[in-house]
Amino acid sequence: MPELPEVETVRQGLNKLTLNQEIWGGDVLLERTIAHPLSSVDFLAGLAGSVITQWHRRGKYLLAELSSSAWLGVHLRMTGQMLWLDSQEPLQKHTRVRLFFTSEKTSEKELRFVDQRTFGKMWWVPPGTPPESIITGLQVLGPDPFSTAFSVEYLALALQNRRRPIKTALLDQSLVAGVGNIYADEALFLSGVPPKTLCADLKLAQIERLRGAIIQVLQASIEAGGTTFSNFLNVQGVNGNYGGVAWVYNRTGVPCRVCSTPIERIRLAGRSAHFCPKCQG
Repeated sequence: MPELPEVETVRQGLNKLTLNQEIWGGDVLLERTIAHPLSSVDFLAGLAGSVITQWHRRGKYLLAELSSSAWLGVHLRMTGQMLWLDSQEPLQKHTRVRLFFTSEKTSEKELRFVDQRTFGKMWWVPPGTPPESIITGLQVLGPDPFSTAFSVEYLALALQNRRRPIKTALLDQSLVAGVGNIYADEALFLSGVPPKTLCADLKLAQIERLRGAIIQVLQASIEAGGTTFSNFLNVQGVNGNYGGVAWVYNRTGVPCRVCSTPIERIRLAGRSAHFCPKCQG
């Protein structure tokens, strides 16, 4: 599933390529991709004639601010891709939505939402309506890791009464928005915290290291264009490169980059957790 760095990579690419160009039409190839409004005809009608003025990110959500004062929301979920392509490009097998753009510079471009597993969603939010009133998942998001709200004090308070493993807690989007399986593993390694440590048992020094490590690994992955282990692509169809330098994620049995101890993998709440038994012992 695309996590914060992958979504941020897509956001940056969309801001470079799609702004100030009119959406003149589109095509919805899978109706259930559209979460709001219920009719895909209304969805496309709401977008027609609009210009995207800026793309924003909240956690793993993409939000396009439109010239009409409306919003376009996107959640990639497990396998979603946003691809900026020439209109004559053959359709990818799992193309779900197409948005057609025109401008003086690009008269035959389109933005395609491609989604193999079909869990991804798109929303049109009417003018003057707060996005979170329609995209209700925004209401429960915790602070963004790069925001001032994600402080050591906040994290310590949020974790102090939780009796579950820290790895599981980091996947809770109400605790911190955008962190998922990959970067939770990576941050726990850099902070030297075992994934099974109960939140309530963490010392303040560990929480300080963990907060810094979360920010560090997310920034490193953004600079690498995200992680591609299965099907993540940026808006121009290019793989992310962070996977090649990952500390522990997806490296089961491979020597630790620090101490050469083989990386181990366990299951916590149905999700994998990769760690070094020595560095995180």
